[in-house]
Amino acid sequence: MIFVTVEQLLETLTPQIVDSLRRAIELGKWPNGVILDQRQIELCTEALIRWEYRNLNCETRSGYISVSCEKTKQAEAEQILRWKG
Repeated sequence: MIFVTVEQLLETLTPQIVDSLRRAIELGKWPNGVILDQRQIELCTEALIRWEYRNLNCETRSGYISVSCEKTKQAEAEQILRWKG
């Protein structure tokens, strides 16, 4: 099968294929034991991120950090300090 666009490729990905890509990225090798090169890791990661963005809620995507953590960090960063002198 030849894909003309990334969108066509993403439409063919199934959850099983995505799980296989995720596992290959984690282990650095394909299920048959062949090592992924840097370019393959980058392409698999991009496909994984794009597929997750299209098909999953943000809470279930790889690398999700809850907004409450971000708000806490932002509030700490914006805290006003008063100097006594």
